[in-house]
Amino acid sequence: MSEILLEELKAEMKIEPEKISLSLENFIREYTEKLEREGVILGLSGGIDSVVIAALCVRALGPKKTFALIMPEKDSKKEHTQDALNFARESLGKLKGALVKKAYRFYGRKTGKLPFLESLSGFKGKEYSPYLAKGNAYYRVKHRLRMILLYLYGELENRLVVGAANKSEYKIGYFVKHGCDDATDIMPLLNLYKTQVRELARYLNIPAKIIEKPPSPDVMPGLAADEEVMSISYEKMDLILLALEKSWKVSDIVKALEIEKDEVVYIKNLMQKSEHMRKIYKPDVF
Repeated sequence: MSEILLEELKAEMKIEPEKISLSLENFIREYTEKLEREGVILGLSGGIDSVVIAALCVRALGPKKTFALIMPEKDSKKEHTQDALNFARESLGKLKGALVKKAYRFYGRKTGKLPFLESLSGFKGKEYSPYLAKGNAYYRVKHRLRMILLYLYGELENRLVVGAANKSEYKIGYFVKHGCDDATDIMPLLNLYKTQVRELARYLNIPAKIIEKPPSPDVMPGLAADEEVMSISYEKMDLILLALEKSWKVSDIVKALEIEKDEVVYIKNLMQKSEHMRKIYKPDVF
């Protein structure tokens, strides 16, 4: 029974990349026209999500209407910047280091808790919280500054700001609220899990180097890969997220994926603790 459930889950995770690509290209064209913009602007990091967005925008509007802003800073890896530049040249025709890692490892060692999960809510009453708070403030402000730059140039040139967030990261809160991966005009990839974005990237002929390199937060210095921060692989997490979306019981997920119950509970906790990042709270009545 568990094998049947797993095959069902994997089958549902599969996408038709050509169909998805055409749909997203139409979506980008539709909203560029609907919101009366001359073109689009996006932040190009050299990672798979932003590169897929760039490719879709070029297919939808052409290179002259697609502007990619590359925004490296002192904690950005040169490899990611170079990948972004290389892709831009080929496709567009345009073109405090250890603080966070130290804070994350110190907090985990002292409390026995996962820093990423603890960081999704406030720190009231939590021991050693100043270490995490300082590291979080340090990297989050960079995403918000990038958002400001995207809107500055977007409004100067009447362009639509296009974001690159995917469903996996959005559902667990792996983004910066009001940052460049949250505050945008449209989010074409928001209905696709990370593993589905990879499948779409292959169809779009994105360079293998970009598809295969470990996803990285880039501006979180010392933390080399997303999966180091989240403590779980995208392949496993996406299947858990899809199963939860389909309202599977925790026990069925554990059996089908042959994983520990704690892993499912961890993902559920990430979703619950990050809920505030996906909504604005307001009073029901006055």
